[in-house]
Amino acid sequence: MSRSRVGLSMAVVVAASMASFAQDRGPVRAGAPNGGAPTAPARSGASGEWRTYGGDLRSTRYAALDQINKDNFSKLEVAWRFKTDSLGPRPEFNLQSTPLMVGGRLYATAGTRRAVVSLDAETGEMLWMHSLNEGTRGDGAPRRLSGRGLAYWTDGREERIVYVTPGYQMVALDAKTGRPVARFGRSGIVDLKTGNDQEIDLVTGEVGLHAAPVIAGDVVVVGAAHLPGSIPRTHNNVKGYVRGYDVHTGKRLWIFHTIPRLGEAGYETWENESAPVNGNAGVWSQMTVDEELGLVYLPVELPTGDYYGGHRPGSGLYGESIIAVELKTGRKRWHYQLVHHGIWDFDIPCAPILADIVVNGRMVKALAQPSKQGWVYVLDRTSGQPVWPIEERAVEPSTVPGEKASPTQPFVTRPPAFDRQGVSLDDLIDFTPELKAEAVKLVSRYKLGPLFTPPVVSTWEGPLATLMLPSTTGGANWYGGSLDPETNYLYIYSITQIAQLGLVESDGKRSDMRYIRGTAPNPAEPPRPAAPAGAAGEEAGPPPLTVQGLPIVKPPYGRITAIDLNRGEIVWQIAHGETPDNIRNHPALKGLTIPRTGRIGRIGVLTTKTLLLAGEGGFFTTPSGQRGAMLRAYDKATGQEVGAVYMPAPQTGSPMTYMLNGRQYLVVAISGGNYSGELLAFRLPQDAATASK
Repeated sequence: MSRSRVGLSMAVVVAASMASFAQDRGPVRAGAPNGGAPTAPARSGASGEWRTYGGDLRSTRYAALDQINKDNFSKLEVAWRFKTDSLGPRPEFNLQSTPLMVGGRLYATAGTRRAVVSLDAETGEMLWMHSLNEGTRGDGAPRRLSGRGLAYWTDGREERIVYVTPGYQMVALDAKTGRPVARFGRSGIVDLKTGNDQEIDLVTGEVGLHAAPVIAGDVVVVGAAHLPGSIPRTHNNVKGYVRGYDVHTGKRLWIFHTIPRLGEAGYETWENESAPVNGNAGVWSQMTVDEELGLVYLPVELPTGDYYGGHRPGSGLYGESIIAVELKTGRKRWHYQLVHHGIWDFDIPCAPILADIVVNGRMVKALAQPSKQGWVYVLDRTSGQPVWPIEERAVEPSTVPGEKASPTQPFVTRPPAFDRQGVSLDDLIDFTPELKAEAVKLVSRYKLGPLFTPPVVSTWEGPLATLMLPSTTGGANWYGGSLDPETNYLYIYSITQIAQLGLVESDGKRSDMRYIRGTAPNPAEPPRPAAPAGAAGEEAGPPPLTVQGLPIVKPPYGRITAIDLNRGEIVWQIAHGETPDNIRNHPALKGLTIPRTGRIGRIGVLTTKTLLLAGEGGFFTTPSGQRGAMLRAYDKATGQEVGAVYMPAPQTGSPMTYMLNGRQYLVVAISGGNYSGELLAFRLPQDAATASK
C-alpha cells in the first residue's frame, strides 16, 4: 500500500427578460421536438463496472446486472465494510460518497478531510490512500467533509482519479498507486481559485465543490458551490463559473460565465447593470454529457441570494437554467430557464438524465431534469425545446420592499408533478380531527398558497412566513433519479415537508443584503436569522412545523415515483421507508392503523436489469428489534416491495453496483446520528450466486 500525503462564437440574445429558452443557431419555435431515426437505447453498466458517478455519462444510475433479483434479494449478506473514521481529524457522520469500480478496484472519497481511497472491490482491503491537508483553507471551506465522489479516466495506458478538495483544488492521482500525477497542473494539483476570471482569496474565498468532476474524452469539467444563500455575507459573492480542463496537463481549455459579462448574451436580463455585483449561480450538482452530440449539460443554481432578489432585478440568466455547452470549447448551444428571478431556492439540484424516448411514434433525444419543485422538465437535448408544453402562467407578486418578482413562471404540463406543490388546509395532518384542528390553528399565522407563492417579510402579528411545499430542499435534491433505458421509466425519490419562508431585515453585520431569511420573534426579542449551514453545505433554516411532535403535513413523507418518459405519465408511486418510531408509537395515534408513511432522507435510487433499489433515511426499530434502516428492493413495473436487508444506519450516499469474479455487489454509504460513515457492501452467498447464473 502506498500512502501519499501532500502539504499544503456569439449566442443569440434572448429577446425578452422572461424568455426561458434560447439556442445559438437561431430562435426555435416552441412545439414538437425534432424527430430522428429510432436507435437502440444506450445500455449502462454492461461491462459490470461502475466508471462514473451516475453509472454512465448520461447519469442513468442503471446497471444491466441481474444476478441479484426478487427471488434472492433478501438473502444478501455483508461482503465487506469499510469504516472511514481515520480518514480525517475526526469521524464523519454524513458520508454522501458514491464509489466507482474499475478493474477490480473501488475508488471513493471519504472522511472529514475528503481523502481518496482505493479498495479491493472483492474484500474491501485498502490498497492506497491519498489525503491533502489544506490547513485553514480547508477548515473554512463552504463545502467540507467527504463530498459525493470522484472521476476516473483512462486512455488505455494511463489511469487517473480526479477529484476536488474541500479547499477547491483539483487533484489528479495515478489510479494504481495513489500518487499525484506530476505533469498535471503543479505537481498534480490545479488551484481552482485561480484562472477563474475573477479575484478570489486563496484561503477565505467562498467557493468549493461537493460534486464529482465529470470527464468525457480528454476534458474535465468542474462546477462551483457556495454556502447556502439564506444569509449570504454579500450579494457580490464569488461567481460560480464552470470550466473545462485538459485531463493530461490540467490546462484550462474554456470557461463559461454563468453570470454573463458585459457584451455577452444574457447580460441584458440583469437590470440596473446588476450582473457585475452579484455572485453564486454555480453548478454545485453533477453534470451530464452526451458524447455523441459533444455536449455537456450544466444545471445552474440561483444567484445571490436564495430568497431575496432585490439586488438583482430581472430574470437573471443563467440562474436556475439548464445550459448545453460544447464539451471541447464551452460554447453555448442552448439554454432553458426553469425559474425566472428565483426567490425560493429552487436550485437545479441534480444531474439531468439523458433518455432516447419515443413520443407519438417518434424517437426524441431527450433530457429529463428532476427539480426541487417536484417536476421533471423534459427537453429535446439537441435543441432545448420542451417535449411537452411548458406554459408561462401568472404568479402572485411579491410584497417585500425592493423585490421585483417575475410576473410569470414556467409550468410543466407533462409529466405530472411527482410530489405535492403548494400548501392548503387539505395538506395538513389529519390522522384525527383533533390533530387537524390543531394544525389549522397553527398555520393560521402563516401565508398559504400554491407553488411560487412568494416569501413575506415576517411579522409577529403575521404572517410569520410563507409556508412552502415542496420545501427549500425539495422535492428532489442532489441524489437525482435513475432511468431504466429498456422501458424509459424514470424513478425518483422525493420528500414531502413544509418549509417556512420568512424574511427579516439585515442588520448589515452578517450580510449586506437588505433582507435575509428569518422569522420575527416576540417583539421584545431581536430577530433570529436562519441557522447556519452544516459542514456539508446543507441548508438549515427554521425547524419543520409539528403538531404534538408529528409532522404538520400528512404523509407520505418520503416517496418513490415511477414516470414513463415515453408517455409523460406517472406509472406508480409508493411510500418509501417504514413509519418512524415517533409516529408509530405516538399516544395520540394509539389504536389507529397508520399505513407506511415513508421517511425523509437524501435517497438516491439505483436501477438494475431486475430491480429498483433504495435504502431508507433515518433510524427506526426494525421488526427484529434492531435499530437501523433497511435497504429495500422493488419491482420496477409495479413498485411492489420484493425484499429488504438490514443496515445499521440509514443510506446517506447513493448506491452503486458491479460484477466481479462472477458475483454481483451492491455498495452504499451509510451514516447518521451517532453512527459514523461507512461503506457497506452486499453480495449473495456463493450457493445463491451460483444458482442465479
